Amino acid sequence: LLGEIAFAPFDRFVIAGFDIGPRSLISMSGILILNIALILIFYKELKLATFDPGLALALGFAPGLIHYGLMALVSITTVGAFDSVGSILVVALMIAPPAAAFLFTEKLSSMIMLGALFGALSAILGNTMARMLDVSISGSIAVAAGVIFLLAFLFAPRRGVVSQKANQRNQRIDFGLQMLSVHLTQHTSIVGRGDPTIECSRSHLVDHINWSKKFADEVVQAGKRRRILLEQNGSLQLTETGRVLAVQAMER
Repeated sequence: LLGEIAFAPFDRFVIAGFDIGPRSLISMSGILILNIALILIFYKELKLATFDPGLALALGFAPGLIHYGLMALVSITTVGAFDSVGSILVVALMIAPPAAAFLFTEKLSSMIMLGALFGALSAILGNTMARMLDVSISGSIAVAAGVIFLLAFLFAPRRGVVSQKANQRNQRIDFGLQMLSVHLTQHTSIVGRGDPTIECSRSHLVDHINWSKKFADEVVQAGKRRRILLEQNGSLQLTETGRVLAVQAMER
């Protein structure tokens, strides 16, 4: 019932005494051509019926029929792959490469191409690793696919964990700059709001705005880099860009 990719080359497809090639290569090539053809021909219909079946029905399509057609195509692919390379590899390549592609893009066409690229890369790296370590080819490819997904999960530009942490930090810095610009505006332009030399000092931010010293230093350094702040004799002053930022923050 289940194939093994290591033995696939030995199961030959012979017609009238002529060796055409490995049976699994021929069958999966035919399934690949079928998949590509149907996706290209019915791409818009598949996309619409999959993500918005209500709109597809309103436009006169049959989302139920398209859905079961897609499921039939998936079933044919799965059964053919199970017979050729085994269950471990099929499950790994049907999940990990598309999941990794999803972390890089929201555009369906790009996601399909990236998924195929990650699947091919997993096969190459896994097969190379299996030969070097003399271990299971299917297991090695599955491990390679998992590693590619892990790297995407950590380092994808927008949805990766590292990128999200960096974005959160940048958002905190941006919010801190807005608070600081408003604070400096109030204590330099309104009489009776304390001594500006004290209120506008970097050390006073820790007590007045309840920031940690580390975060206050990060905000001030970011403000200097972006030319929002100037620091003279320990006192913080807004530049013209900083005053514009303060006005925008108070208007929200």
